[in-house]
Amino acid sequence: MKAGFIGTGSMGSILIEAFIHSGAFNPEQIMASNRTIQKVERLAETYPGLQVARSNREVVIDSDLIFLCVKPSEFKQVINEIKEDVLPSQMLVSITSPVLIRHLEGILPAKISKIIPSITNYVLSGATLCIHGNRMQPEDKEWLENILAHISSPIRVSESYTRISSDLSSCGPAFLASFIQSFIQSAVEETGISMEEATLLASEMTLGTGKLLTTGGFDPISLQKRVSVPGGITAEGLRILESELSGVFKQVIQATHTKYEEDLEKAELLLAGKQSPSQ
Repeated sequence: MKAGFIGTGSMGSILIEAFIHSGAFNPEQIMASNRTIQKVERLAETYPGLQVARSNREVVIDSDLIFLCVKPSEFKQVINEIKEDVLPSQMLVSITSPVLIRHLEGILPAKISKIIPSITNYVLSGATLCIHGNRMQPEDKEWLENILAHISSPIRVSESYTRISSDLSSCGPAFLASFIQSFIQSAVEETGISMEEATLLASEMTLGTGKLLTTGGFDPISLQKRVSVPGGITAEGLRILESELSGVFKQVIQATHTKYEEDLEKAELLLAGKQSPSQ
């Protein structure tokens, strides 16, 4: 079985490396193309056997499973390049959230799925969101999710909840890292603890907290209750957080959804071959 990747930017390369590190694919089973060919060549140097494709068509012709890892603005051009070579027997997986399943099924004859990976997949952890098209049979869904299980926990979601699911699983690591960085910086400024020591402590805390919330039997509310006691130090810290962060995450979600709706409209216009009103 040959897996092809069109696009080796940040997330495309993360997927390739995670699949190789996990043993889901050997480098010899992977072919990749990219607008900047040097990026694929560097991957091939790191993982001998990985095949460098000189065109997107070459990836499609030689692959059974095709991952489309391109930006929404590049999607129409890529689709136009490959659509004559895509076969009904092939499985095509998009990681571009504003491009809807119906967009792809209306243009390409393949079995279509959309996944939303996360940077956490790089360490073979976290979730991969899965949205399957109408041509995907139960055995196809199971087969694809078994591959994704090498690098993540595959979770099926409704396409209507793509954005909020992505906020939690895919954007979430950056949001959490921002919170932790602020915590670390304040610790350094207020107490004089070294940046290195504060970062180590906060990072180990984050790892342990993740385990408590996944395999440790806790949810966020029960964990807070277990750590804090009325009138204690943790309770006082939580009081400040609840006061200062009230409404912040609603604003974050509103902002991400507004941007997503803009991207959806642009993708709709692009794939329909129209121009946006502002153009």
